[in-house]
Order: sequence, then structure tokens, then C-alpha cells
Amino acid sequence: MSMSDPIADFLTRIRNAQMAQMPEVSCPSSKIKVALSEVLQAEGYINGYAVQDVEGKP
Repeated sequence: MSMSDPIADFLTRIRNAQMAQMPEVSCPSSKIKVALSEVLQAEGYINGYAVQDVEGKP
């Protein structure tokens, strides 16, 4: 099933993890999600983020 709104999905994953008191969230990466993560971290909404490279993917 294709995702129609990846940004809303990203924010929902963060919100749901926070409500479940999970220390980290995993989701597919994109340039806009990395930029959004930078803003969320700068504003204090998240402690940090990391981007993991997958072998064979650009």
C-alpha cells in the first residue's frame, strides 16, 4: 500500500512513540524528513535523530 502523506505519517510515528513512551522511532528517510527533524530538534521537540544508510540505496 502506498503512503499518500509521508510527512503526516512521520509526525504521527513521532507522536505515537511519545505517547507510548518509546525512546526512538524508525521510519523511511527523505530529504524533507531530515530537514523537519533538524527543525524539531532545534525547537526542542526531539532530542536528536540519525540517518542510517542502507547498502545499495542512494
